[in-house]
Amino acid sequence: MNNTSLKPLSRFAALVAVSLLALTGCAGTAAPAESESAPAGDSVTIEDAWVKSAEEGMSAAFGTLTNTGSDDVTVVSAETAASTMVELHETVENEAGEMVMREIAGGFVIPAGGTLPLEPGASHIMLMDLAEPLQAGAEVTITLTFSDDSTYEFTAPVKDYSGANENYEDGDEHEGMDH
Repeated sequence: MNNTSLKPLSRFAALVAVSLLALTGCAGTAAPAESESAPAGDSVTIEDAWVKSAEEGMSAAFGTLTNTGSDDVTVVSAETAASTMVELHETVENEAGEMVMREIAGGFVIPAGGTLPLEPGASHIMLMDLAEPLQAGAEVTITLTFSDDSTYEFTAPVKDYSGANENYEDGDEHEGMDH
């Protein structure tokens, strides 16, 4: 073979090598942009958090959850030393057209870049079987767990509140559940 017959082959090989390098470079820069997003617990905060005072039985936690992330996040559970049982509750209309409280299936979804208000008579964190009385002025620490298993902990002051006696899905008006 002479030197002139290798030149087209060498140019072709060089072109292929440069193309592969360019593609590899693009793939290298694209991968981090598509990597997994930050844990949900890092993008959620709560404002104006508070817990209803109660001598015994049940209480509830309220506030406004904010999601600063670019993806929706789902709160799947909550826990606190103040209560042996904690549920995430929503308000729905029953067959009789009455608004009732019940545990929300699947948890609370906080939209990307949005908020989720937790309010008396609406969505809230229900504290059942209180470990001790919740006196106004005390504080309660609550840990939220998200669908990605990350967590967010916050502390809320206990406040006196005389809310409506709300009905629950089982049709009962529960003592100590006025929140």
